[in-house]
Amino acid sequence: MPTTARTVLFHELGGPEVLRIEDVTVPEPGPGQVALRVEALGLNRAEALFRAGTYYYRPTLPASRLGYEASGVVEAVGEGVTELAVGDPVMTGPGIEMGTQGVHAERVVLPETAVLRRPASVDAVSGAAAWLTYTTAYGALLETAGLRPGDHVVVTGASSGVGTAALQVARRIGAIPVATTRTARKRQGLLDAGAAHVVVTGEPGDGADGPDAGAQAVAREVRRLTGGRGAEVLFDAIGGPAFRPLAGALAPGGHAVLYGWLDPRPAEVPWNWPFTIHTYANMALTSTPEGRRRSSAFLGAGLADGGFRPVVAEVLDGLDTIRDAHRLLEENRHTGKVVVRL
Repeated sequence: MPTTARTVLFHELGGPEVLRIEDVTVPEPGPGQVALRVEALGLNRAEALFRAGTYYYRPTLPASRLGYEASGVVEAVGEGVTELAVGDPVMTGPGIEMGTQGVHAERVVLPETAVLRRPASVDAVSGAAAWLTYTTAYGALLETAGLRPGDHVVVTGASSGVGTAALQVARRIGAIPVATTRTARKRQGLLDAGAAHVVVTGEPGDGADGPDAGAQAVAREVRRLTGGRGAEVLFDAIGGPAFRPLAGALAPGGHAVLYGWLDPRPAEVPWNWPFTIHTYANMALTSTPEGRRRSSAFLGAGLADGGFRPVVAEVLDGLDTIRDAHRLLEENRHTGKVVVRL
């Protein structure tokens, strides 16, 4: 194993231009650690927020690493590692602190608990697009909201990696996913990804009546689709003032799960609907042994039998494309994940 590896770092906060690729020393794995050769890495909105200094924890400047998700092959294991062996195909994700353990690099050393075995049928690109998306959807929809077969679930921002995974998670248990998107050009991609219905809310500035018109339209359409009852679950990545009219899509006794705040403005809470509001952070689930066991089992089963098909919007080749990958991510024109193949 080489003593250094090309690694994505940033020394100041900012846009994609602050990212650098530098040689970083790679130690031998210690007790409970594994060394990986990375084959592909997946991008999430979290990396863009972290790089800009607006994520829920701060980078470790003056030299911060980046990245939760990668897939690759085990090259070495430390003392006491029993679940993984040299040559195993793997994915990363659970419990990683990006500033010091970020996996966007050619080689990394991680705790065994941050590494999952990748089914042999899953290639490196799909593996890099799987962990965060599906475990977030699993934890939020099944463990937090209690989604059941036959339930309707409204998925906002459904063209994201987590959104497309949520459509498939809902389908897998017999629930009915209703996707929302701002633009009609993403409709067919969302239907292909598993949506039972797609509601197009309209682009900002397209003549809609006010900033909440899209959310109001979603609520009206969901009530029409459900015969006036409303959806049992709302899975929302946006928040902000639109949350109040959007919650009108919920049936009495329903559950709203907010897992992101793409609109940083305060969310208004409706007072006249008897439903439960949850906030969700994936690390709360995957930082515990039991949470990792359940979420990993659910993910592994879905990947192994083909029920989960990670939606990959674009694959860029080579670590040197990382800045272009971040620009593509922030354009927000894609459906699914952006992946860099090494």
